[in-house]
Amino acid sequence: MTSRHIGILQPGHAPDELAEKLGDYDTCFRQLLADRGFSFTTFDVEAGEFPEGPNVAEAWLITGSRHGAYEDHGWLAPLEDLIRAIHQSERPLIGVCFGHQIIAQALGGRVERSEKGFTAGPQTYRGFGHETLVLNAWHQDQVTMAPKGFEVVARSEGCPIAGLHLPGRILTCQPHPEISPDYLGGILDLRGYVLNDTQRADLPKRIDTMPLDTGKAADLFARFLKGEELGALMVDAVEA
Repeated sequence: MTSRHIGILQPGHAPDELAEKLGDYDTCFRQLLADRGFSFTTFDVEAGEFPEGPNVAEAWLITGSRHGAYEDHGWLAPLEDLIRAIHQSERPLIGVCFGHQIIAQALGGRVERSEKGFTAGPQTYRGFGHETLVLNAWHQDQVTMAPKGFEVVARSEGCPIAGLHLPGRILTCQPHPEISPDYLGGILDLRGYVLNDTQRADLPKRIDTMPLDTGKAADLFARFLKGEELGALMVDAVEA
């Protein structure tokens, strides 16, 4: 059976200490989608490494990043151009966290920093085809306006636009299904300074005691990347 080739666009990196121990962001996705009939090529877009075009891979995935979609970096405009080219090519495209945000921005949506501060650790979402789905999160920026024509297919108490869907073409996800409890613990150790005191005190217990729905999210991603019809992802989906 021939594997389906996925291009991973990586616009940021894990801290060196964490990457050496548990792998970089692309490694997390390779592990999430392991044994599902995929092969992968990673492009370090933060370093200016871009594919020649959307036809280099059969489907695409954009990882998270510590950067903001609205910041001034030389690689951001080319990444947005590539997103639009992939969109026009109709090849499946997934975006997670920063990937979710930059796709929305590139296609006419809006991304802003939340005044409520960081969202961190296991969060309960409604959508992605499930009544509830618990996934890890680590973000302060959010999509505050979806691109025209997209369905909002997931939300949480603190994130009204936690997922977007353009059937057969684009699926985005604000939380991190690829991040394991151990990986999130490493992020907390190395970047926990961005959280408030209450979050830093409570998060280790939540990481240890809240089971994640990683497998459900991996199933959804795999089906989408293979071009399968996903059906209704949210009963009360809203078209932007």
